[in-house]
This record gives sequence, C-alpha cells and structure tokens, in this order.
Amino acid sequence: MKIGYYPRLAWDGIRKNRRLYLPYLLACIGTVAMYYIVYYLCVTPTLKGIRFFTTVQLTLHLGSWVIAVFAAFFLFYTHAFLMRRRKKEFGLYNMLGMDKRNIARVLFFETLTVALLSVAGGLVSGIVFSKLAELALLRLLGADVNYTLAVPGDAVVMTLAVFGVIFLLLFLNALRQIGRVEAVKLFRSENAGEKPPRVNWVLGVAGAVILIAAYYMAVSIQEPLSALMWFFVAVVMVILGTYLLFIAGSVMVCRLLQKNKQYYYQPSHFVSVSSMAYRMKRNGAGLASICILVTMVLVMLSSTTALYFGADDSVTRRYPRQLTFQVFPRSSVPEGFEDDLRRSFEEAAERNGTEMRNLLDYHSIAVAGKMENGVLYTDPTAIDPSLNVYKDVVRLCFVDLEGFNRSVGADYTLAPGEALTYGTHAPAAGETVSVQNGPSFTIARVLDAFFPDGEAASMVVPTVYLVVADLQGAAFALNRALTGQTDETRPLLSWTCSFDTTLNTADQLTLKNDMEAASRNVLHGLDSFSGTTHLESYAENWSDYLGTFAGLFFLGVLLSLVFILAAVLIIYYKQVSEGYEDQARFTIMRNVGMTGKEIRKSINSQLLTVFFLPLLFAGLHLAFAFPMIYKLLLLFQLNNLTLFTLTTVGSYLLFAVFYALVYKGTSNVYYSIVSGARERQK
Repeated sequence: MKIGYYPRLAWDGIRKNRRLYLPYLLACIGTVAMYYIVYYLCVTPTLKGIRFFTTVQLTLHLGSWVIAVFAAFFLFYTHAFLMRRRKKEFGLYNMLGMDKRNIARVLFFETLTVALLSVAGGLVSGIVFSKLAELALLRLLGADVNYTLAVPGDAVVMTLAVFGVIFLLLFLNALRQIGRVEAVKLFRSENAGEKPPRVNWVLGVAGAVILIAAYYMAVSIQEPLSALMWFFVAVVMVILGTYLLFIAGSVMVCRLLQKNKQYYYQPSHFVSVSSMAYRMKRNGAGLASICILVTMVLVMLSSTTALYFGADDSVTRRYPRQLTFQVFPRSSVPEGFEDDLRRSFEEAAERNGTEMRNLLDYHSIAVAGKMENGVLYTDPTAIDPSLNVYKDVVRLCFVDLEGFNRSVGADYTLAPGEALTYGTHAPAAGETVSVQNGPSFTIARVLDAFFPDGEAASMVVPTVYLVVADLQGAAFALNRALTGQTDETRPLLSWTCSFDTTLNTADQLTLKNDMEAASRNVLHGLDSFSGTTHLESYAENWSDYLGTFAGLFFLGVLLSLVFILAAVLIIYYKQVSEGYEDQARFTIMRNVGMTGKEIRKSINSQLLTVFFLPLLFAGLHLAFAFPMIYKLLLLFQLNNLTLFTLTTVGSYLLFAVFYALVYKGTSNVYYSIVSGARERQK
C-alpha cells in the first residue's frame, strides 16, 4: 500500500465522523489550553516580582497536577464514546480483509492527527489567553499590571510531555479494545449491552443507605477539625452512593413507571420510558458522572468565591489588631519588663506619627487536651486515638484578671479558686473546670463576650477561656501537672500587646520594623533573658491571605471551566449515542402512525425525566454538604455565613441557567439525529 494510504484513511474517518470528533477535538484543545495557562502562571517571570508569589505559585502548581490527572480520566472517558461508535466501522474493515495490524495503523494516525491538532490548537489558545489570565490574576491580587507577553519554554515542554503521555495511553487502550474482539463482535458492538438489566434492589438500597450516611455525617459534625478529617470519607461515600443509586435506582424508577399504566401507555411516555429501561445501566453511570462533575463545580465555585470576597473578614478575624506583639520568656525576668516594652512601643508609635488605639494588654497560658466531664486530660495515653476524639479536644486558655479588665474596660473581681469563662464549649456557672493532676476552678460567671483573639481564630480546635486572679499560680500548677512534657513543649506564660493605629499599609510596615528594633533593645538589656518573641502585622499578612485566596479563586474558576467542559461533552455524547440508537425505534413509531409533534413530546419527556436528575441531585448534595464545607471554611478564618450562603445559592442558580441552555442545545442534536433517519429513507 502507498505510504499516504493510512493517514488518508484516518483523516476520512475523522471527517466522516465529525459530529463526534469535533466536540472531542474542542474538548482536547480546551484541556490543553487550561493546563498551559495554569503552568504558565507558575513559571512566568512577570508574577515572580510579587512579594507573595510563592503562595500563589504553590496553589497553581497543585492545580496544574489536578488538571493533568483529571484530563487523563476525562479524555479516556470521552474517547470511549468515540471507540464505541467506531468499532462497527473497524469491524467492517476487518471483515473486508484488513487485519488488526492495519487497523492499528489507522488508529495510530487518527490518534496522531487528533493529538497534533489538540496540542497545537491548545498551545496557540493557551498562549493567546495566558496573558488575559495573567492580567485577571494580577487584578485579583491587586498588583501592578505588566503587558509584556512571554512564552516560557518550561510551560510548552511540560504541556507537550503531559499530553503526549495521555494520547499515547489513549492509543494503547484503543489497541487493547480492538485487539481482543473478533470482527463480528466489533461489527455488532453498537448493539451490545442493550439488554435491559434487572432491578437490583440490593445495589439500590445500598446506594441510598450510603448516601444517607454521608448526609448525616455532613450535618452532624460540629468541629472544623473533625470536618477536615471526615471530609474525604464523605466525598467517597457520596460518589459511591450516587453511582449505585443512579445505576440501580434509575432502573427501579423505569420499572415503576412501566407499571403505572395510566402514565406509561401514552404516546409521549411509552417510547421514552421503554428506551430508558432498555439501556439504563449505561445511562445511569453517565448521569452519575454528570452529577458528580456538577457537584464539584458548585462546591469549588461557592467556596472559593466566598473565600476571596470574604478575605477581609478572614484577615480581620485572624489579626483583630493591626499590630500584635507576644513574648514567651523561658526563664525568670525582672518584674515589670512588660512596662518597658509597652513604653518602647508607645515611643515607636509616636515617632511614626500615630498612637496606640484599642489596646489589648494581657498575660495568658494555654494547653490543649481532651475535655470530658469538666476535666481536661493532657496525657496522650488517656486520649482515644480514633478520629472521634477531635469532637472533644479543646484548647484551655488561662488569662489574668487584671489584663482582662484592662483590655475590656471592666472591673470584675474573683475569689481564689474562681474563674470567669467564655467559649462555645465553656461550662455553666457553678460548674468546675480542672486540668488532669493540675489546677481546678469553679466557674463564677459565663461571659457574654470576649476580646478578639487572633491566635484562637487560627486554631483548628475550639478555645475555652478561663479568666483567673492568680495566673502565676495557675501556670505553676499547670506545668507541674504536665510531667510528661519537655522544656521545649511545655506551655509558656506569655504577654500579649496588640493595638490599632491610624497609619496606612506602608507606614504600618515601617512601624512594625521600628517595634522589632525597640523590642530587641529592651530584651537585650535584660540579664540572661531566654525566650521567644513574635510580632505580627495585619498589613503584612493581608498580602499572604490575598495571595492564597485569590489563587484559590482563580484556580477554582479554571477547574470549574474544565469540569463544566467535561460535563457538557458527556451530555453531548450521551445525546448523540442515544440518538443513533433510537433512530430505528422512532422510525418504527412513525410507520405505525406517530406524528412529528408526538415524537418531539416523547423526546422532551425522556430528556426531562433524566436530564435534570443530575442537577437536582447535585443541589441535594450541595445542600447537605453545606454545613461541612462551612466548617472547613472556618479553618481559613471565614465565618461569614451570609456570604457563603449567597455564593452557594448564586452559584447554583447561575449554573442551573447554564445547564438549561445545554439541555436545549443537546436536545436539538438528539432530535436532529432521530429525525434524520426519516430523511435518509426518502
């Protein structure tokens, strides 16, 4: 044979099946472009000048691997639709004398053609839109815009390598499918697997039970750390339950509809229900895949949008004052050294043209353990190692009464052994709180409010505050009780001084540097001081938060586009493959008198029955996942429930409109294929 025979035959196969290959090719181009854009943003020199670029780069680099892995699964899934349609054609080639080796050559050139078009189109599209993506990211980060266009070689090489491997695996998988099937079976492969499955009540009930258990887990977990530990377990359960319920449950629904004679024996329902029952096992798996993809899109969009637009709330919760200084001495120091530090901060503020406002000035010591019946157990051997322990773990923070009164402007008094308390896990007045083998206090009063504590906001476990009159004595008893702790891990009695100013962002950073120098001068003047200090700035950390949340939001949008592309393509191929399968059935119905209007009603009945099930179930998944996702967002210091509710509802409504448009377009494709059967017979 001539050298160009196989490439020409491969191109003819693609051209004649363009209804199938064009969407697949566009999906490949879009996936390649998305991967290039994300990897480009990881290595572009334009973003490297941003101070918090490392945070953004780490987020985007993780996203590039997510896209690569998803692209492999997604392209394998969609390539299966192509192979199912092409097997009949390859079987005909085989029956006409072309052996499997020659068919393999055709497959090679088809795969090579698609790979070249996809990678070339994806790289061109990625390069064109990469600058737009970069400008969008810079805008989200609030950084200066640079209009220089660059094409990093690393991004091009990595894209070629990743998708070269994916298309090679696709080719090998196609060879496996063709090589293991006889010619007659290839020719009849389109009709294989259409035998209606029996109702599997065991799988259906199992799917429902697994899904209900996942829902219960999502709504019953109260602590953010527990939500983090159980989140991926719940995700796996939802995916498994969805597939079982759609595969087995959809067959049950069809059987129930067929038993309802008043519903089933109508022209608009008879053909649609019988068609669905005829292939519901495969149909259910496709619908479950769409449902999972839609749920992933909604979760990512709602959560990342809430994080980005709630960045101010998150940073304010973590850093309630503009500047926070903490010192943790490990040895005895002269009494009143805090007065010297406070005075140096006042002088630094005065030098920078401001004053210390909203001052928080207190001593504290904290320890974490398992709280049970008012006793905090700190011995690791006494703590249950299972995941359920996290619902009982709390951080007990002791605060000195004098500092608390000074910070909140109160005049509370306490007798020895008494304490004020505050926190979601705080005991009631009159109850006793104690540390295992350590100090014990009777609750004199439960406070209605407490001063903002950024350190507590950063903790993954809840904090219970105990305000005591003799903090030094409590610290001594606490350290004596923690016999298993080393000097490096013992809780330290710390002093915190935090305040606001009237300075802008740049001047706050200048004051922070001045305070660091002032604190070093004071502490170096103390004899044999050993310990650690920590100075935090709202202005400085705002950039890191913005970099993280903007990177997550940007990545969430890009991944959502990829998942939406996957869902649309699965829907499209589902409609196309089922359209070709239903041609003969609707031809028979026309021959027995069914009108075009009745056919259209039957098609709408079938599509509406199954098409919106993924959207409805995705909404159900999202509603039950809402409490757990909100607990996870608390780990990012986002506690704006109203904002998260609005982003969740808004994401669902916007996607529902888009989903309806996709339904309209793909239903027209299905109808045109079914109607084309009659036109070809004329």
